[in-house]
Amino acid sequence: MIRQILFSAIFGAATLTEAAATPLYLNDDADIEARVEDALNRMTLEEKVGLLHAQSKFSSRGVSRLGIPEVWCTDGPHGIRAEVKWDEWDQAGWTNDSCVAFPALTCLAATWNPDMAMAYGQAIGEEARYRKKTVLLGPGVNMYRSPLCGRNFEYMGEDPYLASVMVVPYVQGVQSNGVAACVKHYALNNQEDWRDAVNVVVDDRTLHEIYLPAFKAAVCDGGAWAIMGGYNLYNNEHCCHNQVLLNDILKHDWGFDGVVISDWAGVHDTREAAHKGIDMEFGTWTDGLKNGKKNAYDDYYMADPYIRFLRTGELSHKELDDKARRVLRLIMRTEMNRKRPYGSFSSPEHYAAARRIGDEGIVLLQNKGNLLPIDRNKASRILVVGENAVKMMTVGGGSSSLKVQREITPLEGIMAACPGCAVDFERGYVGDTGGEYNGVVSGQNLNETRTASQLIADAVAKAKGADYVIFFGGLNKADHQDAEGSDRLGMALPYHQDDVIEALAKANPNFIVVNISGNGVEMPWINKVPAVLQGWYVGSEAGEALADVIFGDVNPSGRLPMTFYATLNQCSAHSVGQFPGVWRDNEKIQDCNYAEGLLTGYRWIDAKKLKPLFPFGHGLSYTTFSYSKPKVNSGSMTADGSVEITVDVTNTGSREGAEVVQLYLADVKSSVPRPVKELKGFRKVHLNPGQTATVTFKVTEDMLRFYDDKAGEWRSEPGKFEAHIGSSSTDIKGKTDFNLL
Repeated sequence: MIRQILFSAIFGAATLTEAAATPLYLNDDADIEARVEDALNRMTLEEKVGLLHAQSKFSSRGVSRLGIPEVWCTDGPHGIRAEVKWDEWDQAGWTNDSCVAFPALTCLAATWNPDMAMAYGQAIGEEARYRKKTVLLGPGVNMYRSPLCGRNFEYMGEDPYLASVMVVPYVQGVQSNGVAACVKHYALNNQEDWRDAVNVVVDDRTLHEIYLPAFKAAVCDGGAWAIMGGYNLYNNEHCCHNQVLLNDILKHDWGFDGVVISDWAGVHDTREAAHKGIDMEFGTWTDGLKNGKKNAYDDYYMADPYIRFLRTGELSHKELDDKARRVLRLIMRTEMNRKRPYGSFSSPEHYAAARRIGDEGIVLLQNKGNLLPIDRNKASRILVVGENAVKMMTVGGGSSSLKVQREITPLEGIMAACPGCAVDFERGYVGDTGGEYNGVVSGQNLNETRTASQLIADAVAKAKGADYVIFFGGLNKADHQDAEGSDRLGMALPYHQDDVIEALAKANPNFIVVNISGNGVEMPWINKVPAVLQGWYVGSEAGEALADVIFGDVNPSGRLPMTFYATLNQCSAHSVGQFPGVWRDNEKIQDCNYAEGLLTGYRWIDAKKLKPLFPFGHGLSYTTFSYSKPKVNSGSMTADGSVEITVDVTNTGSREGAEVVQLYLADVKSSVPRPVKELKGFRKVHLNPGQTATVTFKVTEDMLRFYDDKAGEWRSEPGKFEAHIGSSSTDIKGKTDFNLL
């Protein structure tokens, strides 16, 4: 069944929707709770505590006396991390741990296609299972609050609805392999600089409406078996032991029965950890035998110190049993699941899935004069410029860094896709010449002796004689770019790339810019460049997927999962909120005030009537589409009823293509401030030339609710609502209205 669903997602078989609707969990053993209780009753105090903390960098002990296996975690969420030494970050030296790198999650979100999320989850879950992993540390669903956050490339964009829809099939796909998905970083982890000292100050409405929905969907709809706590603080408590987030919301309100895993070194106190929701502690004091003990892991907050508090009666055995019970349940669902498949690794099917996801996620931002796609018959000479055309992007960036079996660079993809073309290359600029992370080495020599001006001059000289010039630039995985542990210093392209682009635009009118990044960048040259693609980090098949779109073998259908701002001050976090935080007088904690509240991303753009560089949901195609006037089947709905919004979409161009039809709902008159409109539905429809599809959205009362922070509950208000149908948050094709009675 797994293979069938994966092939359906890759090759577009019509059976995918039916297959995806089938329960994918393999833990339907009716005895699981009885087995958990039986094991718990047989365990000693030391054995219970032993389940709760690491025994190595990525594993925790089981109970060998009872045949309970260890738990082994692996970093994701874009591929299975190479094996490291027991007690160090450096490589273990395996020769069979080179994985497939899947596109970064920004690219997955840009597909706006839950089928792609299912294919992604199943493929990466198979890779994790083959490598004998219990928990995949991913996916990430923190909201894109600022384009400066270094870890945005690991997340699913700025909108809670889009991220919620995309995370559920990813989780289900992973867990269909008997591997737990660990959704991260719960919650409000929107800043990398000083991330373990940032106390987020946010109102309850914003917390529940913007920053929690994707986590809730992963738990309540996706059935996630694990969640990772964030490094930051909320309500003056670290998120890895946080009463409100972990106990009140996650475990009580949402009924989460899985395991809360700390981010590495995210636990800070034994008493807090015991009381406030963390279940497994990883990463604290993992720099070898630091304290001179035989096993430094026994010094973890949830290890020997926990045992001492339990023996003195200062801490409750009831809380210990709840934690151990959750870990045992995780093990029963994974390692002790007799129906668990075997998985597969670096298979042709996984490469095909990675390429298909990349094909669907690449976004055509601009295409003046229909410069793209390139006609191979008219392209005898192509000049490729830019370091990002040749630099491996799978190495670096933090814990998502990978050791890959292969990575096809954009230059290699262009050359392979157009064998009859004379493809030349110029560096154009020098960015990050490194190629090593935790012992994984790219093997590339990116050293350069030419000056910046000479690099530009050499590129311009060749550009004048080329039929097409393709510039591959953007960001990379170095510090202060797209990387864990540090945030960007600004939105401008680094390494003087703007100068390179300006010079090339003057040299050749057939000029294409491909931005490789997980974040938006400023484009002061946008009116001088006819064609712009957002290329993301596409992984192992990057070159092939980019070439597919550039030469028109694939019609682009990606849409932006975040707003691309023209300048940083268009972002509400920088206009009225804070980013980064402000240090308190003691300089140990910094408060970051989310003063923008609900008005993040396109919500702020709407409220202030700004013109972004490219709006949320934007993306072009090599064909064209027309929309009929939206219709509603009833002018009113009751609280327990629904209305249907329909619109006809027609492919009015000359080739097959896919359109993402987006539904935004607006509360016309509300007793509380609400965004101008909010995404509440989308459909990706594939149409042949001249073909029309009727797209139907079912609107129910729960889609009209807001979070009442005074009552602590979700509610709606009777009145008039508008349904806006569009191809982006700013390109609204039509609207209709209805009343909630």
